[in-house]
Amino acid sequence: MATASTRLTNHHKGVRRPAPPPAPARVATDGEEIARGVGAAGIFGVGLIHFLDVVGKFHETAYIGVLYLALIAASLVAARHLILVGDRRSWVLAGGLAAATFAAYALSRTFGLPASSDDIGNWAEPLGLASLFVEGAVVLLSAEMLVRLRRDA
Repeated sequence: MATASTRLTNHHKGVRRPAPPPAPARVATDGEEIARGVGAAGIFGVGLIHFLDVVGKFHETAYIGVLYLALIAASLVAARHLILVGDRRSWVLAGGLAAATFAAYALSRTFGLPASSDDIGNWAEPLGLASLFVEGAVVLLSAEMLVRLRRDA
């Protein structure tokens, strides 16, 4: 007759169970969680603004349309990372993506992009202005959160 201890033994020797996930290094404050939500909404907004204009860009200059699609995908990834992880890498990704988009807009309006000089001087385009506003806000929020995370580390 088998005893309780022999019935409960693991007969699958060599099978390793995954280790439990490590405890978080620190608990996020309510303010940090709010900032993560605002940052995610902002970088999502950057993707949305470019989604609204992507079809026109494919008709004008195809490679800019492809860059828009890459930006939209990266915006979704960055927003998800901010919500789920919210660490230093999340803020660097969101802020860097917004800063690069801001710089590309400025470049397209000053010097133009290869095979696309139609937008030089066109600073008052409504979607462009909305994009600049949201990108600037994400860059500033990312910079503030990076300073706070560094200070709290």
